[in-house]
Amino acid sequence: MSELVKEFNDYREKMNEVILGKQNKVINRLFNLDTNTYAEGALSTKVKEMLGLVASMVLRCDDCIKYHLGKAHEQGVTTEEMYEIFAVANIVGGTIVIPHTRRAAEYWEELQGAN
Repeated sequence: MSELVKEFNDYREKMNEVILGKQNKVINRLFNLDTNTYAEGALSTKVKEMLGLVASMVLRCDDCIKYHLGKAHEQGVTTEEMYEIFAVANIVGGTIVIPHTRRAAEYWEELQGAN
């Protein structure tokens, strides 16, 4: 695993433990709802991660983008599929998404290099 990927995952895990450890009912329920939203259902988990990635790119959330890139990688999304996801995000979000696409492409390369 690349240092970039490890650093992101370690920080996310650490801070999720801190946040969830405070036992705030609303926050814990929100995290649970998020987890359950991406579970297998009428749509596959792979498709849901693709949708989550497009939404994250359009909303320009770099942490969300990295998270969904990692999950998409785990789900077996190919580089060809990934660049179609990037294309959809850029059409929907406009040119303001281009800088996020650059960072997403960099992170995707790191994930691919981890194989």
